[in-house]
Amino acid sequence: MTTPVLITLDGNTALRDGLLAQTGFSAGDCEWRHFPDGESYVRVHGDCSSQDVVIQCGLQHPDRIAMPLMFCVDTLRELGARSVGLIAPYLAYMRQDHRFHNGEALSARLFARFLSAHIDWLVTVDPHLHRYQDLAEIYSIPCATLSAMPLLAQWIKREVARPLLIGPDSESAQWVKAVAAVVESPYTVLSKTRHGDRDVEVSVPDIDEWRGYTPVLIDDIISTGHTLLEAVAHLRRAEFPPAVCIAVHGLFADHTDMKLHSAGVARVVTTNSIMHASNAVDLSSVIAQGAVRFLTQPQT
Repeated sequence: MTTPVLITLDGNTALRDGLLAQTGFSAGDCEWRHFPDGESYVRVHGDCSSQDVVIQCGLQHPDRIAMPLMFCVDTLRELGARSVGLIAPYLAYMRQDHRFHNGEALSARLFARFLSAHIDWLVTVDPHLHRYQDLAEIYSIPCATLSAMPLLAQWIKREVARPLLIGPDSESAQWVKAVAAVVESPYTVLSKTRHGDRDVEVSVPDIDEWRGYTPVLIDDIISTGHTLLEAVAHLRRAEFPPAVCIAVHGLFADHTDMKLHSAGVARVVTTNSIMHASNAVDLSSVIAQGAVRFLTQPQT
């Protein structure tokens, strides 16, 4: 079996270097840019004929990267690649999984159909599964859904003294409980009512018994951060120590990272699924295992 080729489209060099070290893949190269009119130019460098190719491409800006990704995949096939898999640490278009109003696009299913039509397999980390229990419900290709929660638990156990884990909503209860069991710390879960994309009401349960603990707000994604900011304000009024915010994926829409620091958060921590100054947890070992599994046990 020839050495698989890893092509990085998202510029996440830290994750790329970790994957190359963990897997022994060879580094490939695909040049892409946007013309002044917004169209995409894509060129694959090197010979990928009869090779298994793995594309590393976070999808935090899906509308910007989707066409270059498709052009890259299809060009690789035209050039004779044996298979093309995708490592997308952050998987986009998972939130619109229900038609709330007549005529709405079910973008989760549509994007899954788009990716499934082009790639052979998908590796992702903690996708925002809500109404779907498994990616297999919407993706027609083999998918490896990996979790960064054990790595977050290790970081918390190593770096935070007397943590109190706090989940942002009922969806987070299951994995916050699992992380708390590893960290051997107490935990609680907030009640959240969402009135709009940027209008969130948070209710904090009675946490007086844990006064003196360091609050650790843990989530899968930090996007607008309104839930976290509301929770931090409650904790400050209750005179808790400055909180730590930790998440798998740091999208940080609307400069959320700066807002959290301005609100008095002690530290914001994310994995390197998306490049950011807050990256403190490396996913390369977990992702490498998922990718190698597909390449050593080809799917039919």
